[in-house]
Amino acid sequence: MNWVRELCDLYEKNQTLAGKVERGRFGEPLILLPLFHTTVTAQITVTINHEGVFLRAERVADEDKITIIPVTEKSAARTAGIEAHPLCDNLKYLSGDYNDYTVSEKGKDYSEHHRCYIEGLEAWAKSEFSHEKVRAVYKYLEKGNLMKDLIACGVLLTGEDGCVLPKEKIQNVAQQDAFVRFCVEEEWDEGRNLLREGEDRIPNECWLDLTLQEAYIAYCRASVTQVGLSYLTGEWTSISYLHPKKIRNEGDGAKLISANDETDYTFRGRFINKEEAFAIGYEDSQKAHNALKWIIRRQGRNWNGLCVVTWESDLKELPDWCLDTDMVCDNYEAWEGWGDEEEDRRYAGTDPREAARFQRAIAGYEKMMDAGSQTILMAFDAATTGRLAMMECQQLSTSAYLKNLKRWHEDCGWLYPKYKDKSYYRYYGVAGVRDIANLLYGTESRGDMALKGSAEKMSGEVCKRLLPCILSGRPVPQDMVNLAVQRASSPVSYESRMNWDRTLSLACSLVKKKEIERKEEEVWTVALNTESHDRDYLYGRLLAVADRIEYRTQDKEESRETNAKRFMNAFSQQPFRTWKVIEERIQPYKMKLAAPERRHYEHMIEEICWLFQEGDFEKGDSLNGRYLLGFHNQAYALRNRTEEEKDHE
Repeated sequence: MNWVRELCDLYEKNQTLAGKVERGRFGEPLILLPLFHTTVTAQITVTINHEGVFLRAERVADEDKITIIPVTEKSAARTAGIEAHPLCDNLKYLSGDYNDYTVSEKGKDYSEHHRCYIEGLEAWAKSEFSHEKVRAVYKYLEKGNLMKDLIACGVLLTGEDGCVLPKEKIQNVAQQDAFVRFCVEEEWDEGRNLLREGEDRIPNECWLDLTLQEAYIAYCRASVTQVGLSYLTGEWTSISYLHPKKIRNEGDGAKLISANDETDYTFRGRFINKEEAFAIGYEDSQKAHNALKWIIRRQGRNWNGLCVVTWESDLKELPDWCLDTDMVCDNYEAWEGWGDEEEDRRYAGTDPREAARFQRAIAGYEKMMDAGSQTILMAFDAATTGRLAMMECQQLSTSAYLKNLKRWHEDCGWLYPKYKDKSYYRYYGVAGVRDIANLLYGTESRGDMALKGSAEKMSGEVCKRLLPCILSGRPVPQDMVNLAVQRASSPVSYESRMNWDRTLSLACSLVKKKEIERKEEEVWTVALNTESHDRDYLYGRLLAVADRIEYRTQDKEESRETNAKRFMNAFSQQPFRTWKVIEERIQPYKMKLAAPERRHYEHMIEEICWLFQEGDFEKGDSLNGRYLLGFHNQAYALRNRTEEEKDHE
């Protein structure tokens, strides 16, 4: 798979969106950047007229700080050197009077910064690809009194010496290092101000003006002087060796492609110079990186540094691989607009109906896909702050993606408790990847399971390990299964019954999946298997009956753990010896039950014991995860007996 080519195709298919500010999943700005542009965080908006006369200035609200600006190849990658942006920049670049109103500890002179900026702006303003807003900004800034104007209107605060105060003295509000953007108001006469019907008004904001963006793109293309061979397309074009950052988020300084070490060991023994190592066309690099930034912000998932993004080749809706079954169904039904929440809740928790609900959602997605539809998945992580690594890169047919996803949810299908929208219910399926990480490695916090501190890194590790299991059908890691069984076997270590219920369901899911991987023909469901002779399964059933007997004698307000749960961990290690202890301890609770109910549970224990194969009951081996399947199946059956069964008993 040529991932750069795939990203370039994504950009070209959605090029009509370039430069337009939309809103993402959480209300944040979502921008497909135009070529030769980037985004910055602006602190000050300066408004001038088309003649370059200062009108006003104001601080930018936090929700509106993300700003599109034109950049050069070098200014987009600048760190400590002097490289000016073409139009909007920091005060030290824009202000001709910057040194007059600032105090540098080392007496540094910033006149070179302003000279570098004004020369670049002048070249653009006087070229054939100029724009009226560019000329207005140039007319204003060549006067060299930006700092004076900002101080006069109260945007910058000064001390007794008349110099701008550092941000440390005014609650870290950007002062000397503030980034400035421009707004150019047009003063049309009455005739020119009339717009034709259907004509769009050109915005005054420079960062929203598409005509200004197009003018800069044309200016950059006309300014190309050196060309080289692009290894991506095989064409002679402008080559880039400085590639963009801000890939995963606006504060991300890691680069995906970089080769800036020309003095040490980068090329030794392989290439003479970086041109031999790799060469990518500047526009192709811009398209690929801009498309990657956009698709990550649009539908990517972050896992404590690990970023995973999946999309369909035509950007059609896909079920998210990392969500739980209930959310996959909810998203499809909400998107389709026909989901009946009350109806869904009515049969929530019943195996066949819930399975049918998920199958209906997957079938709906399949119906909307074209025959040649492809799904692309990329995962990125950074070991250092400057280098970004591609951890995973897959391209598979969308039909295969949906098939693998369907298999994961069905093979791991189990009853899960869930609390949402102030209601408690159960769904049939599998937990989401983030929930799995929390249940396996998290601790209880405010009634929920969550990862804390350094343990947050485990969410990314769990994602890396489960990703091939979900999308490629690889076996579930055995250590995860063992850990889930171990945690589910210790209910007394949980403060919340809900958290233990969720952990128990996860353990049953993973054990079921592991059993299917070992024996394809074996079927495990939530329904109680009264014909099974499996030793582990039968011991789990016995434990559930003992738990139910004691629970039936408790008051509604009583929250004491039953003997079955208190001895559950020991029972999983030495079931024969521990069962004797549990059976003795539940005798007083048996006697509290009505005679018919007591006889019913005694007969049930006898029936389960008769199902053991000769020698299995007294065997000293510890139990495997199948005992949790038996425990959950039997407990669920006891809780959900029909009225006919109760009357018969």
